[in-house]
Amino acid sequence: MPQGEIKISATEAPASKSRRVLYRHVQDRLRSAIDSGAYRPEDAIPPERELAAELGVSRITLRKAVEGLVNEGLLLRRQGAGTFVTGRVEKQFAKLTSFSEDMAARGRSVRSEWLRRSEGVVTSDESLALGLSPGAQVYRFHRIRYADDLGMALEYTTIPLFGLPDIAAVKTSLYAALDAAGHRPVRALQRLRAALFDQSKAKLIGVEAGAAGLFIDRRGFLKDGRPIEMTQSWYRGDAYDFVAELSDPE
Repeated sequence: MPQGEIKISATEAPASKSRRVLYRHVQDRLRSAIDSGAYRPEDAIPPERELAAELGVSRITLRKAVEGLVNEGLLLRRQGAGTFVTGRVEKQFAKLTSFSEDMAARGRSVRSEWLRRSEGVVTSDESLALGLSPGAQVYRFHRIRYADDLGMALEYTTIPLFGLPDIAAVKTSLYAALDAAGHRPVRALQRLRAALFDQSKAKLIGVEAGAAGLFIDRRGFLKDGRPIEMTQSWYRGDAYDFVAELSDPE
């Protein structure tokens, strides 16, 4: 993208404003440029020195503004490459796909950070959701999901023991492992609601405590009707949109 199209000048911020207000002003202008499409997803913003000169602000002020947009998930720093616009991700409700499949379809690199990977006795909530008897064994997979090194979601999944050959079967994609075992879900029930990240979850995903998020409770089912998956996920609200296509039954 040609540089210099944002056209922010220091005169747009009153001279009496403090540095803190000025960095907020610069941040708002950069955010507006992203929202308007002046910078599109995967575009690199100009180098720090050039952008600071263009905006008429110090590099310290610019750095603080950019850091805020990185924390919001609008920008992403790639070591040795620069700072890029991430854009928001849209998730279609009409298709039963995994996080890895969603990100791969958008050309994004996916990785996970494991919080917990264990085998244990089913809890009462898991027993009810998965139709398992008390004392049944399950696998639990808790992890942080990343797209292009941006923390996008916290995912807490429980799978009945029969669903996988062993706990090591899940590497990057849970659904790929279930598919390989012949136990990929063919339908799912999902409930979505707005949620706020508490302090512990906010720290894990890299947002401020109290930041808006999307909570999804999913149960996946096999072709024969048996429950195979119980997943609770917290998605960051500033980087993920959920889209449902509706049609007239007539």
